[in-house]
Amino acid sequence: MKRGLRIAAGVGGVAVLAGAVAVAAAGFGGTALGPSAATDLPPATTPVTRMTLTQTTNVSGTLGYGEPVNVAARGQGTLTWLPAEGATIRRGHQVYRADDAPVPLWYGTLPLYRTLRPGVSGADVEEVEKNLAALGYTGFTVDDEYTSATATAVAEWQQDLGLTESGRVDPTAVVLAPGAIRVAQVKAALGDPANGQLLSYTSTTRAVTIALDVAKQGLAKKGSKATITLPDNRTLPGTVSRVGSVATQGQQGEPATIEVVVDVADQSALGRLDQAPVDVTLTAAQVADVLTVPVAALLALAEGGYGVQVVSGSSVRYVAVKTGMFANGRVEVSGSGITASTIVGVPK
Repeated sequence: MKRGLRIAAGVGGVAVLAGAVAVAAAGFGGTALGPSAATDLPPATTPVTRMTLTQTTNVSGTLGYGEPVNVAARGQGTLTWLPAEGATIRRGHQVYRADDAPVPLWYGTLPLYRTLRPGVSGADVEEVEKNLAALGYTGFTVDDEYTSATATAVAEWQQDLGLTESGRVDPTAVVLAPGAIRVAQVKAALGDPANGQLLSYTSTTRAVTIALDVAKQGLAKKGSKATITLPDNRTLPGTVSRVGSVATQGQQGEPATIEVVVDVADQSALGRLDQAPVDVTLTAAQVADVLTVPVAALLALAEGGYGVQVVSGSSVRYVAVKTGMFANGRVEVSGSGITASTIVGVPK
């Protein structure tokens, strides 16, 4: 019997693609069809299924608040109040008191390096004005110009804190952090000079930090989904929020790694866990609404590429298919006449 597609030599004239080989395969099957009917039915059949395929990888991580950041007091006088370890401090609330005057937290990333007064301009001015606006002070335009209106708002803020109403912002007047902070460790004591190491802080929310082998960095993409398995085997959804770009050299022959951070939306489900080892399943890639068959249904074609046995009643024909993603023992396929109702042969 003459066939339009030749199947690579194997048992019974058909070589079923082994699972390990199939997973490594990424080539395309031929598109020319035209096999004639065959009567040698496969030992088992399965329908082509339309579904979402997801490639995942399992890695280890640590659940915690992240690496602590040190804060040094840069003012004068004597420390008269310090926060408790574990305390959460938000914008506008005091981080410490020196000579019984509050030094509050503002949000920002550019350190204040000069005294700000009317007539100066720059990114540090805009940072100050954004904080004033967020705290409810008005009457000025949030931009990079420190005007008399800005000075008036600053004086109002100083009055509310019980400070001298200078209308100027000194670099020692506030503590800057990117957002709300959690006090990790208090390093100073009451009565110490207000000009040394004060405390360290972390984020207020816990996340999973992964030291990912640089060879696997393509598996982690910002915004992709993840599943976190806690020490008690409960699972929680997570989202990759950051993928590092600078590799850290491994120790004693270990591979270099990049830092990957996975955020956890449901913080309450974490209980009191901190610095806890967890397992993370990263979603490396996903394709939705595609036709799939078991990897074992693929046949190696002598012409190159892959095909499937399409079963119709008591006859069989061989159809070349184009393969896509391989995941969880299935493979994405497409080809002429391949639909969700198609029945294909598989080994038992």
